[in-house]
Amino acid sequence: MKKAMIIVNPSSGREEAVNYIDRIEEILKEKSYDVIVSMTEKELDATRFCQDACKQEFDLVVSLGGDGTLNETINGMVDQEHRPVLAIIPLGTVNDFARALQIPLDPAEAVEFLRSDRTKSVDIGKFNDRYFVNIVAVGSVAEATYEVTPEQKTKFGPLAYVMEGFKTLKAKRSYPLRIEYEDKAWEGDSFLFLAALTNSTGGIKSLAPEAEVNDGHLHCYVIKDVSMLRLASIVSSILQGNLKNEDQVEYFATKNLHISSPDQLTTNVDGEEGDPLPAAIEVKPAHIQVIVK
Repeated sequence: MKKAMIIVNPSSGREEAVNYIDRIEEILKEKSYDVIVSMTEKELDATRFCQDACKQEFDLVVSLGGDGTLNETINGMVDQEHRPVLAIIPLGTVNDFARALQIPLDPAEAVEFLRSDRTKSVDIGKFNDRYFVNIVAVGSVAEATYEVTPEQKTKFGPLAYVMEGFKTLKAKRSYPLRIEYEDKAWEGDSFLFLAALTNSTGGIKSLAPEAEVNDGHLHCYVIKDVSMLRLASIVSSILQGNLKNEDQVEYFATKNLHISSPDQLTTNVDGEEGDPLPAAIEVKPAHIQVIVK
């Protein structure tokens, strides 16, 4: 019999995650799975559960929770000798990875995707020793976004990240950066650097329209030290999916890069605070299989 593990964050979705367990089990048992339910209680539980599922050669892992639960689950799967197929039931605020894969953001609809036998190979990003599925950002806007509180997320949804990030525009700062990629390098002052794996970031699907979930590349944008007037134009370009055509934006696609700064700069990795610079970032192409419609 095939084996499936449901990794559940019981506090996700305003504590509604547990309401979907019975339906998930019902569908999986119809598909001849032996099902185990693993409830997270603390940080990194999802990673440990997923590592166990890999070691025991489970066929399927279901992530039932928000973006943090999904990120932890994937971190437990990457580079394992055996990697189960991943199913995503999104209960987070933004759910960028689910958006990029066109998985319904309504959890009840996403549960029904478990009936599908179709999977898609997707890229995973590596940031130093951790993994990500959407984006790495460097700059004051990026630093502000991981200060978004759970209450703000509940009240404003994806808009909470935008609101918190753009508070920093009043005190616009740029930073010296050096970015080395392939046989090239960019060096200068930057207001914001972004390296995107998917076309959905912070709930904005137009940020990196070039990005596909399995194209094997990081899509990188360096927003240079610009005036407030030009910054307003750049924000408009982000919303229109035209960021790379701004003359104060450097765009490139690469499979790996190294980024550094003489300043003490922290980073934002999939919405959470990451390691300070310097950092090495790379793509692990088509590394995991995800159930899609």
